Amino acid sequence: MEDGLHISIAPEIITTVFGLPITATLITSWLVVLLIVVSAFFIKKNLTVVPGKGQVALETMITFAYEYVKEALGSAARANRYFPLIMSIFIFFVVANLLGLFPFMEAIGIMRHGEYTPLFYPVNADLNVPLALAIISFLTIEISGVIYLGFFKYVGKFINFSSPVAFAVGLLEIIGNLARLISLSFRLFGNILAGHLLLVVIMFFVPYFAPLPFIFFEIFIGIMQAAIFALLTLFFIKIAVEEPHSAH
Repeated sequence: MEDGLHISIAPEIITTVFGLPITATLITSWLVVLLIVVSAFFIKKNLTVVPGKGQVALETMITFAYEYVKEALGSAARANRYFPLIMSIFIFFVVANLLGLFPFMEAIGIMRHGEYTPLFYPVNADLNVPLALAIISFLTIEISGVIYLGFFKYVGKFINFSSPVAFAVGLLEIIGNLARLISLSFRLFGNILAGHLLLVVIMFFVPYFAPLPFIFFEIFIGIMQAAIFALLTLFFIKIAVEEPHSAH
């Protein structure tokens, strides 16, 4: 059935450049970054000394987020260092998740080998993107622990020969740290992919107004998942830079 519903859980490869695949996810990621950069440019250009309601609302949200990060990390110096990363992760995922709900995600495409290929694909419905950001977060967390505590003290959180119990706890900490990659990436990937597939099925069988409640629900889920990813990164950084319990 050529007119039947076709569901793919992987983005199509549009072309290759020097042997590297250019997928619909990559194109969508570029679009997300472009939207963020252009928006930031116009927001900065329109900032005024006497702010309007929109600027006040934006400044209030950013200030609230900054103060929250500062309170969580315990100092302004740490907040200044990590707030740009935390906020960038949140903004990227929010824009990517909301963009993935637009109808043109499936409507704009090209014909390749007699088959229709969408040019866009929800960014976080491709495991590669959440996993890449999870790796960045993971490396930031571990490097932060080394920077603030020193290599040997930080490693001492995980490798402790003072007693069998301490050694076992250290091994569990190592496993828990590695599990963060799975926790961060698969939670986001699973929720966004499930929502994407749900909307595709609903729009195919019951188009027009029926999908609207589900779209609003997915907007909520998209924002929440972005916040969860950013907050987990924040709290893991907080844990990494704290002194070992044995040091108190």
